[in-house]
Amino acid sequence: MDYLRESELKHGRICMMAWLGFVTVDMGVRIYPLPEAYEGLTSVTAHDALVKSGAMGQMLLWIGLAECIGWLAIAEMLQGSGREAGDFGLDPLGFLSGKSDAEIERMKVRELKNGRLAMLAFSGVVTQAVLTQGPFPYV
Repeated sequence: MDYLRESELKHGRICMMAWLGFVTVDMGVRIYPLPEAYEGLTSVTAHDALVKSGAMGQMLLWIGLAECIGWLAIAEMLQGSGREAGDFGLDPLGFLSGKSDAEIERMKVRELKNGRLAMLAFSGVVTQAVLTQGPFPYV
């Protein structure tokens, strides 16, 4: 069950970032300097251009490396290290510091629910973007 919880948290966190990134690109936000090959791309059309330029290969490499490192933490958890699912010991903004156990548990449930909502939201925003072929809010 720990592995399933870990997977759900990971996918939720990724979808929270993916929704934000997808919508931001379609709202026109760019990081400059922007290569000429990426001019005028939307979130829907970016995939093919990034494959041609080799950027997707780089993403596959670095995300694959991060997954391999993350697997070490999961393997330790599954062998009984006491690590909770999704806990990598990172809290740079101090969301959990100084909170009671009940408040920490409430924050964890919130993250799980927001992650589930983000998974639905990302699939919905991609569907709307493909169907309308327009900018955000895809109407």
